[in-house]
Amino acid sequence: MDRERTRIAEDYHHDLQMLRSFLASANASDLKRRSHGTRWTNEQLLFHMVFGYMVVRALLPLVHVLVRCPPSTRSAFCRLLNAGTALFHPVNYLGSCAAAAVYNHRRMAFKLQRTIAALEARLAAETTASLQRRTDFPDRWDPFFTPAMSVEQIYAYPSRHFAFHARQLALPAQ
Repeated sequence: MDRERTRIAEDYHHDLQMLRSFLASANASDLKRRSHGTRWTNEQLLFHMVFGYMVVRALLPLVHVLVRCPPSTRSAFCRLLNAGTALFHPVNYLGSCAAAAVYNHRRMAFKLQRTIAALEARLAAETTASLQRRTDFPDRWDPFFTPAMSVEQIYAYPSRHFAFHARQLALPAQ
């Protein structure tokens, strides 16, 4: 399990380094250019990549409650979230469009750095048992969500999300 914690933390730092590299190599027109395969501009997509980390940080307290709930409660909550998928996707898209104006290219690396620091502190405090606990998850919301996920898998999620979307950026070659 300690090996997994180390790998997760290394992935976090790799993503922060990549974000800084993307931002350093992009000019204003690069950031305004449409990304590949999404409706977002590169700057909006970069924020969305950071947002994946922010979501996990915000979700972890709820996840820790859910993993202790009876299976029927977990599955009912998950069904409710999956039922809201049609609303989730436009909110996810529009939210990243709007939030990229606040956490723009000048602020997003610092935001990711702070979010990673908070996630790492939480991850270090987790017990092996807590990392192995599982809960139902809204698998219709994201291709990297599965019907049931462990706390450890949830910690690993933002790097998978980041790497996937990094391939959609239309920025100069690194």
